[in-house]
Amino acid sequence: MRIGIDARYLSHGLVGGVHTYVFNLIQELARLDTTDQFFLYADTKRPFELQNLPHNFTLKLLPWRNKLDSLKIDAFFSRYIAEDKLDVIHFPANYGLGPQGVATLITLHDALNIFPVWESIKRELKKPKAIAQILYLQGFTRLSGRRATRFVTVSGWSASNIAEVSRGKIPHQNIEVIHSAPAAHFRVVENIQTLEEAKRRLQLPSKFVLADGLKNPGVILRAWELLPENLRNEYRIVFFSRKPELLPIAMEAIRANKAQHLIRPKNEDLVALYNLATLFLFPSWIEGFGLPILEAMACGAPVIASDRGSIPEIGSKAAYYHDAEDEVSLARLLEQALTSPEKRKEMQTRGYKRAAEFSWRKTAEEHYFTYKKLAKIPSPALAIG
Repeated sequence: MRIGIDARYLSHGLVGGVHTYVFNLIQELARLDTTDQFFLYADTKRPFELQNLPHNFTLKLLPWRNKLDSLKIDAFFSRYIAEDKLDVIHFPANYGLGPQGVATLITLHDALNIFPVWESIKRELKKPKAIAQILYLQGFTRLSGRRATRFVTVSGWSASNIAEVSRGKIPHQNIEVIHSAPAAHFRVVENIQTLEEAKRRLQLPSKFVLADGLKNPGVILRAWELLPENLRNEYRIVFFSRKPELLPIAMEAIRANKAQHLIRPKNEDLVALYNLATLFLFPSWIEGFGLPILEAMACGAPVIASDRGSIPEIGSKAAYYHDAEDEVSLARLLEQALTSPEKRKEMQTRGYKRAAEFSWRKTAEEHYFTYKKLAKIPSPALAIG
């Protein structure tokens, strides 16, 4: 079997959930005991992130000089790879055009790229570049969907949401659900000196709750104001994010020294943050998967999260949940957890067990099994409009 994977996410210096997915999936596929041939397609924008690939993996680098080359590669990708005579091509980042007659698998991480156009752009009307990017991604995703043989997504909730948003043009039965997982480096750090060094270097408070600053920070700050004064004095909020600009309410709190903000922490620092945090808060409005929940659990951080999207599916009984806009219920859960070491220990134990149910090895094996099934399908099976 000859399998192609669009691996450009690993040659663009990107971060975030899709990058984590592509990196760990390919890394684990490379560890499978198989003689099947894998072809990885990237470009020369940045050095390719994975090294020492096995002999059955071939890396093909497409020339990249400027942003126009990314558009060119998107448009003519099928021509670039036609000579490799693939049985299956996998596009793991929401869209891609494979050669006619080659089984094409697309990972749709969520329904974002197939939402009605107005719903997608109405919040960006003052940002022409953002609108252009949304329209481009939507157009390519829809075009790709017409030529896709099958889809993968990362949760049962996402599969149902994609089928609903597409109005049945991507039927649920044509979507494989394959969960992601926390990377192996998200684990309990036993070396106290390592954690203390990270605390000094990042200038962390002695006690803090941790949160992704891009995931609904407002409800956290409103809930914080409802806590007893002694708890607000004892603990501090630490936000991390991959972007420097957060919502105004969060930026105001940071400027007023009511919260701390760490921008794009390194992997080892994020692991330390999860290990050191008293709690991890994840009140996201919507998630296709919610990987930070499992990352935190694997590191021993008790989790309080919203009940939106896939979050309860992924966290199961190992987290406590509240409505994403309900600061009163979040404040109540915060107070209960911060004042009860026994409750936090129970949450921690459940979190370890839940995180251990997910692994990238299992994820890679399930993708490989899907490739094998698709290699027997000679032509595309559906279309979306």
